[in-house]
Amino acid sequence: MLLIPCPWCGERDESEFCYGGQARVSYPPDPWELDDAEWAEFLFVRDNPKGWFAERWVHTSGCRRWCDVLRDTATNRVAGSSRPGGALPEVAV
Repeated sequence: MLLIPCPWCGERDESEFCYGGQARVSYPPDPWELDDAEWAEFLFVRDNPKGWFAERWVHTSGCRRWCDVLRDTATNRVAGSSRPGGALPEVAV
């Protein structure tokens, strides 16, 4: 069972959340300047590391707010969470 610390509601079961992908992906400053390949890369290409990874989750069965979660993809250990774009905890690699 994965427990996710919602910044507003506290620690909750994973079943209350939906995964939203990689966190902190910057929107292109001028998307109209991108060609199709660059736009497709922005939409579909994400990191897939083994280890600590910043992810977006939405608390669908709770406050319905988005948050950033720092999770180890190899062990499912969660180091902490923050409001979107907020400071995530530092972890030793």
